[in-house]
Amino acid sequence: MNLKKLKFLSAIRIWIIDFFTDQKIINKRMKYMAKGKKLLFSLFRLAVILGIGYAILGPIIGIISSSFFSDTDRYDPMVFLIPKIPTLMRYDLAIARLEYFKTLGKTTLYVLGLTGIQVWVCALVGYGFARFEFPLKKILFGCVIIMIVFPAHSIMLPIYMLFREFDVFGIINLIAKKPLNLLGTPVPMYIMTMFATGLRSGLYIFIFNQFFRGIPKELEESAQVDGANAFFTYLRVMLPCAVPAIVTVSIFSLVWQYNDTFYAKLFLIDPSIVLSKRITTLEDTILNNDQVRDPAIMTLYVNAGVVLAMIPIVLFYIILQKQFIEGVEQSGIVG
Repeated sequence: MNLKKLKFLSAIRIWIIDFFTDQKIINKRMKYMAKGKKLLFSLFRLAVILGIGYAILGPIIGIISSSFFSDTDRYDPMVFLIPKIPTLMRYDLAIARLEYFKTLGKTTLYVLGLTGIQVWVCALVGYGFARFEFPLKKILFGCVIIMIVFPAHSIMLPIYMLFREFDVFGIINLIAKKPLNLLGTPVPMYIMTMFATGLRSGLYIFIFNQFFRGIPKELEESAQVDGANAFFTYLRVMLPCAVPAIVTVSIFSLVWQYNDTFYAKLFLIDPSIVLSKRITTLEDTILNNDQVRDPAIMTLYVNAGVVLAMIPIVLFYIILQKQFIEGVEQSGIVG
């Protein structure tokens, strides 16, 4: 018995010595430890991503889920996310009251027009700041930066008064005997966008400025040697190089213009042109036309309208996801 115990202890002793001195065992141990650390880090990262993802997507998942609730599901305390009696009646009524496809078509034309003007104007202004020297350049670029951080709500009254009594150096008042009232039309949005003061224009100018500053000047110098003027150089040489910035700004502009309700309400733009504004009137429309007076049931119809408004933007992101990521990585918004 003692001999067996001695042999066992000796074997344990040899194994312990080999465990700490044998290089093969040490290498295996380090390998398994590295794999264990990698696994723990992966699990931790997955938990963080799931937590953040749920915090961000939780409300959206709730809206989508509740839009399929029937009246019974809404008042059933056992129903949380998955309806027992799913229904599409919320979507049927929301589509009818929103005039969804007609409104979406008008909104698309409105948003694409603003986006096209905004990309062109902001690219031109950003290029001017990046490549030309002129008086008060730093002060003017400082004003661009202020546009990014300055809240639009603080100047909403002057903007409202400007377009309610719109005049250009008194010319309109001289001819028509009274200033123009542009409220109730999308014209104020087009005017602001054409003069690079539209929605988020300061940010877009900054992105283009940073991108053009990163393009080598040798490209412009080569074009000038070949006889190209400044505008031709910009149009045929610099603008094609700025495709990543153009993609980034186009996507940002499309999404923000599509979701805008601040300027749409400020300028009293017709809801039939702006789908996001029409969503805000959906509750009153259903209340007046369909006599739905239960606030809990009304929320389900509004949620269906919100989902309908989200669908085009989600599809837009899915289609242009690769271009958007590449554009953000290569544009001046990074760093």
